[in-house]
Amino acid sequence: MDFVAVDWGTSNRRVFEIAGGVVTATREDDQGILNCADFAGDVASIRAAAGGAPVLLAGMIGSNRGWVEVPYVAAPAGLSQIAAAVTWVQPGVGIVPGVSYSDNIAADVMRGEEVQVLGALALGEVGDGLLAHPGTHGKWIEVEDGRINRFRTVMTGDVFAALKAKSILSDLLQGEAGTGPAFVAGVDHGLAHGDLLAELFSVRARVLLGQAAKEDAASYVSGLLIGNEVSIGLGRRREPIVPVIGTAALSERFAVALDRAGRTARIVDGEDAFVAGMIAIMGATR
Repeated sequence: MDFVAVDWGTSNRRVFEIAGGVVTATREDDQGILNCADFAGDVASIRAAAGGAPVLLAGMIGSNRGWVEVPYVAAPAGLSQIAAAVTWVQPGVGIVPGVSYSDNIAADVMRGEEVQVLGALALGEVGDGLLAHPGTHGKWIEVEDGRINRFRTVMTGDVFAALKAKSILSDLLQGEAGTGPAFVAGVDHGLAHGDLLAELFSVRARVLLGQAAKEDAASYVSGLLIGNEVSIGLGRRREPIVPVIGTAALSERFAVALDRAGRTARIVDGEDAFVAGMIAIMGATR
């Protein structure tokens, strides 16, 4: 076996055993950084199960809430800069750094998404230009000369979860958020208008006044938030094709929104991109 790649997030953890550039075994559990009680012990167990192979960790494991806080690499950052900044916590165990960006207006950080960007580049799925990485904290990333040049985070998933958990809209958002007409209507409004906070309250008002069905509220709000994110992410960019890296279900929702914005999504499997990125980083460290 060549090495073990671990995608260690906030809530979940995925382990990939890799030999000859191919994933030979994979497993997933709920031992994200908020649930894991013994990082060193778990890493030792992962390594032992792989016959002592090297382990490369990425994601929130390198945050200030994780095992060892690993400094960010400032953008622009490509494979060589990220690989050079891997922190070797112990012989054969490394943590990939995140990437930071700041200018006179904005500041931003990512941990984990940089691996998938590098992987998508290695696979030839993306090139220079704009790409989307939807999620709890969605990223809109500009790649130039094969490097992450700048990016912006939009808290779409986090906001939807908060609205669903504890807000005046909570009782309206318990149903399944589909991608039918209500979702599309929300996307269109989010794309066209800058009144997100006001429109969110209008969702409740329309239901109370009998102008909208309660069962459509979750789909509409999901579309509204995603449309708003896509509007922010696209900004003044004019790329006709926008790669979307992530899970199939979420990527499809963004594909609908991008289509409504007059763009075409190229969906890139997030797991494939992660594995390819970790292989590229490990190769560049040797």
